[in-house]
Amino acid sequence: MRIEPYLQFDGNCAQALEYYRQHLHGSDLCLMPYRGSPAQAQVKEDWYDKIMHGSVQLGPTMLMGSDGGCDEGAKGMSGSAICLTVDTPEEAERAFDALARDGTIQMPLAETFWAKRFGMLKDQFGVAWMINCLKEPA
Repeated sequence: MRIEPYLQFDGNCAQALEYYRQHLHGSDLCLMPYRGSPAQAQVKEDWYDKIMHGSVQLGPTMLMGSDGGCDEGAKGMSGSAICLTVDTPEEAERAFDALARDGTIQMPLAETFWAKRFGMLKDQFGVAWMINCLKEPA
C-alpha cells in the first residue's frame, strides 16, 4: 500500500509540478489540460488550458494534482502538509531552500532531538511542507 498526495491548486498546477520536478529532482512530469479531453465540454473556455490532472515522480512517490474541477480552482490549502524525508542534511538544506523560495518559513531548518535537520514552510504555491532528515537510531 502507498499513500500518494493529490493537491488541488488554484490555477497554477502546471507551474507547481514543474517547479517540484526541477527542484526536487523529479521525473516523468505529466500534465493533462482540459483542452482536448472528454472533460473540455464541462468547463468554460478560459479553463481549457488549466490542468485536469497532473503528476510528477519524486523518488518512489508520485505527487499528483490538478487545478480543481469544473470552473473553479482550490480555495486554499490548509490542515495538511507533505513530509519530505531525505537521507542527508545537505539534501534537506537544498530541498528546504528551494521550497522556501518565495514562500513562508514556519520553522527554520535545524537539528532537533529526532532529526539531523527538520523544518516547516509553506511554498509559493500555498503547499505546506515538512523537511525531515532523521538521526540514526540509537
